[in-house]
Amino acid sequence: MKMAHTCVRVKDLDASLKFYKDAFNFEESRRREFPENKFTLVYLTLPGDDYELELTYNYDHPGYELGDGYGHIAISTDDLEGLHKKHVSAGFNVTELKHLPNVPPSYYFIIDPDGYKIEVIRPK
Repeated sequence: MKMAHTCVRVKDLDASLKFYKDAFNFEESRRREFPENKFTLVYLTLPGDDYELELTYNYDHPGYELGDGYGHIAISTDDLEGLHKKHVSAGFNVTELKHLPNVPPSYYFIIDPDGYKIEVIRPK
């Protein structure tokens, strides 16, 4: 077995696609349109990775309450400081670099247009 995808529901598909492409270089791997049922599924992958992030867009939905059950998804990068600097310069909603006790800075969070947190981490 292996993980296939993670789904997040988005209010504005274009804004979400722009965010994930600009912030992380996600590529659209496939799209499924269901106009008769008023929803679209867009699957995104990172270059060289087959795990997918599914953006579900329900037409005319006013937005979603994230509740307190969602934590975050995580994306690893070999250039944590460089990507952090890119995200700050681009004006994305990001935290400062963070660290666990007695460990050098190893992660930060960025928030997508719907309020979902993405943890950006240094590989283990």
